[in-house]
Amino acid sequence: MNEISKIPDMSKREPRQRKPDWIRVKAPTSKGFNETRRLMRELNLNTVCEEAACPNIGECWTKKHATVMILGDVCTRACAFCNVKTGMPRAVDKLEPQHTADAAAAMGLEHIVITSVDRDDLPDGGAGQFVKVIEALRRTTPSTTIEILTPDFRNKSRAAIEAIVTARPDVYNHNLETVPRLYPTIRPGARYYASLRLLEDVKSHDPSIFTKSGIMLGLGEERLEVHQVMDDMRSADIDFMTMGQYLQPTPKHTKVMDFVTPKAFDAYAAIARAKGFLLVASSPLTRSSYHAGDDFERLRTARQEKLAKAASSKA
Repeated sequence: MNEISKIPDMSKREPRQRKPDWIRVKAPTSKGFNETRRLMRELNLNTVCEEAACPNIGECWTKKHATVMILGDVCTRACAFCNVKTGMPRAVDKLEPQHTADAAAAMGLEHIVITSVDRDDLPDGGAGQFVKVIEALRRTTPSTTIEILTPDFRNKSRAAIEAIVTARPDVYNHNLETVPRLYPTIRPGARYYASLRLLEDVKSHDPSIFTKSGIMLGLGEERLEVHQVMDDMRSADIDFMTMGQYLQPTPKHTKVMDFVTPKAFDAYAAIARAKGFLLVASSPLTRSSYHAGDDFERLRTARQEKLAKAASSKA
């Protein structure tokens, strides 16, 4: 029996909270970790590493890699999986774009990931702040490649995408998070097909920008539903898919239905690669920005190889 056939039907499993050995990480204590934290405080920047309780924070911050979360630390949505605070956000920080660029320069980043809370209260959903951050980074650290992880810009996505794509990030990421069936309980403020169209629109505006999306496993999804998400992503011409284990941040959040084994993650990755993604990252600890810089280089290499192969076949 191959590994993919061993992936459990998680909708029929009883919830269990004890983390297996493969999901446990060491507490952060390094000098590099403390230096990164101090820099974020000095520049008044928020990070998704902290706000979302990322298990990889010790490793990433030790290497002075941090994912900056712009537009404040209060989200206007209340997704069942997310640890970010919900409520009425404060005014947008006009110094945030330059502070983000200053952080990238201080850490010597070759690649930076910028994400945000949802800001449904803003006329443009916060797209303008993404543009300003990209522009500040281009001025201050022009050699740094830029990856953005945006919300869905509900009811204003077309104008938001046009503005951001014009600013030309190197990677545009927007996570689908889970399978369509689970959206009403896991991601009630969003719409699955609207998120797919967002990424499809990015490609139609500028095919040179890499697109990326990811889902969490362990929420009760079924194997064939995950396969369908892969097909939907490829139909939207998404280049890079990530899959990671959902971890319940607090007792009030949705429960983990199952801890997916590393072998099952590998099996999912094999199927995703067969479906044509340029790159797939799939493991229990995979997160959207985990090893993002290394992955960006792999993406560029994979695209070059694909183009070379296509040219060779036409010769």
